[in-house]
Amino acid sequence: MNHTPHTSRIRTVLSCTLVVVFLGASATACGGGSDANPLAAQPYDAAEQIAFNTPAGRVKGAKADPAKPLEVTVKGSGGRITDVTVTDDAGHRLAGELAPDGSRWRSTAPLAAGVTYTVRVSTEDKDGSPGTRTLTFETAPSKKVLTVAFGPEAGTYGVGQPITAELSAPVRDMSARAVVERALKIESEPAVEGAWHWVDDKKLHFRPKEYWPPGAIVSAASRLYGVKVADKLYGGVSKPLKLTIGDRIEAITDASAHQMTVKRNGEVINTIPVTTGKPGFSTRNGVKVVLGKEYFVRMRGTTVGIAEGSADSYDLPVYYATRVTWSGEYVHAAPWSVGSQGSANVSHGCTGMSTANAAWFYKTVRPGDLVTVVNSGGAEMTPFGNGFGDWNLPWDAWRKGSALVTDTTREGSSPADVARLRPRV
Repeated sequence: MNHTPHTSRIRTVLSCTLVVVFLGASATACGGGSDANPLAAQPYDAAEQIAFNTPAGRVKGAKADPAKPLEVTVKGSGGRITDVTVTDDAGHRLAGELAPDGSRWRSTAPLAAGVTYTVRVSTEDKDGSPGTRTLTFETAPSKKVLTVAFGPEAGTYGVGQPITAELSAPVRDMSARAVVERALKIESEPAVEGAWHWVDDKKLHFRPKEYWPPGAIVSAASRLYGVKVADKLYGGVSKPLKLTIGDRIEAITDASAHQMTVKRNGEVINTIPVTTGKPGFSTRNGVKVVLGKEYFVRMRGTTVGIAEGSADSYDLPVYYATRVTWSGEYVHAAPWSVGSQGSANVSHGCTGMSTANAAWFYKTVRPGDLVTVVNSGGAEMTPFGNGFGDWNLPWDAWRKGSALVTDTTREGSSPADVARLRPRV
C-alpha cells in the first residue's frame, strides 16, 4: 500500500489548523469590537448609575452640611463603584472608604466648612463597561469660626523671642487642641527643633529646644481654614507672620557680684556695675526676655503696693527703661544709686545702672534678647503670665505642654496668675 498521499494530507490539515488558531488569536487581540474588550470603550456618563447625598444639582445655590459625611451610592443593581477621589479647592484629598461590593463610598475624614469640593467617580456596569461622573459642590460656612492671631508683630527680634498664638475662642478638649496644633505651622531657615506649649485654653507659645539661631528667618501660618476643630467650630482665615532673628545678645546679671556681663554671639562686649533688688524686693532669678523699651517712665511705689509716705515709697522719673516683666521689672538708668552700683543691692526689684550705661544698654538690646539674673535672693521667674519666662522650663517639661504629647502629667503647663502691674524701681 502506498502511504505517501495519506501522510501529505495529514500534514496539510495540521498546517491549516495552526493557521486558523493563529488568526483567531490575532483577531481577539487586535479586534476593534467593544464587546471583546470593555476597557477599551469610551467611558459612559454614570449620572444615572450613582447618587450623591449632597444638595448639588437638586437645589440651586444649596450648600452641603460639613458636619455630615459625603456619600456616593449605586442606584439599583447591576453595576458598582470602582474608585472615588475627592479634592478641595486647595488640592487636599478627602479620605474615604469604598464598600467591598462597590455599592457605596463614604468619607472617613470631616469635611471642611466654606470649601468647594470636586468629586470624581469611576464605575462599571454589569458588563464591565467603564463609566465616570464628576460633581462639584460647596460646603456651608461655619457660624462658629476659630481664628489665630500670631505674635509678636513682624520685625527683627532676639534669639529668645517665642512665637505666640492667640485663639479667638477657647479650646479645652485635648483632641481639638491636637487639631489646632497640627494646623499651626512654624518654619525656620535654618531648621530648628521646637514645639508648641498650651499656656491656657486660648493661648499657645512656640519655642525651639535651644535659642533661635542668629540670622534665622521664622514664619508662622495657620492651616485651620475650613478645618473642623470641634462640634460646629471650624477654622477661619488667619494672618501669617514672618520674623527675622538678630544677633544673640545676652545680659547676665550676677546679683551677688553686682555686675552685668553683656555678650554678643558669645563674645563679651561690656561689663557694667549694677544694683539689684534689696532684701524684701529681691530681683527674680532666671531667664527673662526683653519685652520692650521706653525712653521715659514715671515710676511710683503706690503702683506696686508700697504705701505713699512710707520708708520705701518713691516717685521718680526714669530714663532708658528696658522692660523684662509685665509686673514692672526693668533695666534702667538709676543715677540716684550710682554710689551703690557694683557694691550693694538697693533697688525695689529692677536692675539699676548709670545713665550712660543704661543708654548704651537701651541702644544695644532689642525685644527678644535675653536678660538672665543669677545669685539673687528672689523667687524664680515664672514661665508664663509675667512676661516670657518660657526658657525657665526644661525641654522635656516644655514638650508636655503640647497636645501632641501623650504624657498625662504635663508638667509646667499651668500658667502662673501674675497681675500686670505698673513699674517699680
